[in-house]
Amino acid sequence: MTELSGLLEDIRNCRICVENPQKSPLPHEPRPVLQVSASARLCICGQAPGTRVHKSGRPFTDPSGDRLRDWMGIGEDIFYDADKLAIIPMGFCFPGLDAKGGDLPPRTECRAAWHDRLFALVPQVELILVIGQYAQAYHLGKDRRKSLTETVADWRDFWDRDRAEGQRRILPLPHPSWRNNAWIKKNPWFESQLLPVLRQEVKRLV
Repeated sequence: MTELSGLLEDIRNCRICVENPQKSPLPHEPRPVLQVSASARLCICGQAPGTRVHKSGRPFTDPSGDRLRDWMGIGEDIFYDADKLAIIPMGFCFPGLDAKGGDLPPRTECRAAWHDRLFALVPQVELILVIGQYAQAYHLGKDRRKSLTETVADWRDFWDRDRAEGQRRILPLPHPSWRNNAWIKKNPWFESQLLPVLRQEVKRLV
């Protein structure tokens, strides 16, 4: 067993948020959902599984996944090929719902216990798509802008910086939820300028 496969087995058997939570315990049985290999050069880092993904055990088996695959210009055959594409959300388990029926933030236990170790074991990853504020906070750190809109709008700054420094490249994206339809209409540059670059890079890497 390789170090990566051993770590993935530990993650899939993780019960930290039930047995040793940082705050309130997870309100249901853990079901970590991720997709990782030692060969994938493209990685998606989003928020956390929702109710449909918790039920299916596969990432992005929901309308958000349909839109994300459309943004990327690929179908499910490539999207779910772990040898080509990794999916590492900030929270591996569905965090539960808030009082208004929305998803709670990703559990902080995942980032503390697993993420640094996991990303260190996938050095072949060349591009990480960081979806939403939690993924952007982790991968961009102090370079993240004051708002998600500003962060995504400045995507070329991160893109050019990483290329110049020879680093793993980061491309910030909004969440592909249909709740963001108004945001996409308000920011037409996203579809006209960012998405063509995204699709070109996806085609190159997978």
